[in-house]
Amino acid sequence: MDYETLKWLHILSATLLFGTGLGSAFYKWSADRSHNLQVINHTNRTVVIADYLFTTPTVIIQPITGVLLVNSMGYTLTEPWLIITYLLFIMAGLCWLPVVWLQIKMRDLSQQAVTQGSELGKEYQRLAQYWFYLGIPAFSAMIAVYFLMVFKPVWTL
Repeated sequence: MDYETLKWLHILSATLLFGTGLGSAFYKWSADRSHNLQVINHTNRTVVIADYLFTTPTVIIQPITGVLLVNSMGYTLTEPWLIITYLLFIMAGLCWLPVVWLQIKMRDLSQQAVTQGSELGKEYQRLAQYWFYLGIPAFSAMIAVYFLMVFKPVWTL
């Protein structure tokens, strides 16, 4: 695959990864704050689908295209800025994995509340808090990854 196509795929998948995460987080947070069970339930279902359709493939595409780009640009895989990038990407992933489980659990709890005509309980609120707080380091890590990808700072470790 030529460099330009590879770079385009890498940038496109990074955009989808970051954009889907930020968009999903905003809509889910907004839905939860609405206290409208129908809106919350619909948004939870949509966020889970978006993760499967967009986030999961990009999490796979990013490292593959990243390694291919590193090789095609003549960098070594052990450049200090790349090592920091790997660690940040892993950190974001370690936050994302429990977030996926939390989203599925919140989707199921909101569907149960709709079906039973009940309110969302304290468990939902607790899971939503974990979900929110896991998003902070994941979002911050991805901002830092974008910085490193653009500026490629020269550091010696």
